[in-house]
Amino acid sequence: MTDPISASIHADIIPPSHNNPEDVPPHRSHDPANNLKRSDPFQFGSRFLLPDDNPFEFNAWDHVEPSAEDLAQFETQLEAQRAAPVSDFDRIRFNSEPAKWWNKFYASNTSNFFKDRKWLQQEFPILQEITQKDAGKKILLEVGAGAGNTCFPVLRNNENKNLMIYACDFSQKAVDLIRGSDEYDEEHLRAEVWDVASPELPSGLDEGSVDVVLMVFIFSALHPTQWMQAVSNIRRLLKPDGEVCFRDYGRGDLAQVRMKKGRWMEDNFYIRGDGTRVYFFDQDELKGIWTGELFQNDSMAAVTSTSGSGPYFDIASLGVDRRLLINRHKQLKMYRCWMQGRFQKPRPVEME
Repeated sequence: MTDPISASIHADIIPPSHNNPEDVPPHRSHDPANNLKRSDPFQFGSRFLLPDDNPFEFNAWDHVEPSAEDLAQFETQLEAQRAAPVSDFDRIRFNSEPAKWWNKFYASNTSNFFKDRKWLQQEFPILQEITQKDAGKKILLEVGAGAGNTCFPVLRNNENKNLMIYACDFSQKAVDLIRGSDEYDEEHLRAEVWDVASPELPSGLDEGSVDVVLMVFIFSALHPTQWMQAVSNIRRLLKPDGEVCFRDYGRGDLAQVRMKKGRWMEDNFYIRGDGTRVYFFDQDELKGIWTGELFQNDSMAAVTSTSGSGPYFDIASLGVDRRLLINRHKQLKMYRCWMQGRFQKPRPVEME
């Protein structure tokens, strides 16, 4: 995961037959004093599954494509999900008040439910840049801030006295959790309730005022009909050349495969057991969303694109991050799939 597209493709790979423990790299070591868990900062994306490897030797492998057999099982699972969709009553109930279900979620799950995302600056170097001592005035907007497991790690590493983080979520409970933390510092962090798919912009932020937008596992919570408004809002907020750092669920992820009966709402769009929604993306679909190609026949897109406020971005990078998880006791293989990208707001023609 060290590179959004092809993490660590040049990493040293020691053949399984190598017998000198001192030469075994951390990602292939079983030695507690030398294994990957000891590395700081923690490094992802370096353990590749080679043809002669025993997949059950380690708990996880990076960038492993599902086999043809696994893909066939996935399609069978999708057919079963479509055959037993969510009821019409529940479809209306869960889509009409999504904030209600996230409020319930955060009322039951505090910040201790989530792990802090310490890998953020490793994955998105721009976060390292804007937190440097001499970076100057910078505004970071986190959309879908949850309980603060993203904004607080960024704040802990910050050396820029002119950095301001706006942590927004459409759950009041989530915002209350951030505001109630001992780490909440209004000099550098402001938590606000905001729905990214609403017509309004968040309180305290003007058009063209934000340097970086962070969207980690939030876009998947939106209904597909909300995508265009959300992307348009992000574009309005960003400065020219401003950047979106994006990570979310990919199609075929374990979470999708495991969806039970009565959870399927539309293709790749589900209701979880707690009432929150989740969508699973593929690469071409995300490209179409963020470049605006997916909305090219929409009247709003046609109007806003000519005025310079439409939902169009340049794709700086966009890739698939795969991980094969292993249950060695039960001899089970479980595939995780995430989408990761960086999208840049183009400069107006007159600024070039």
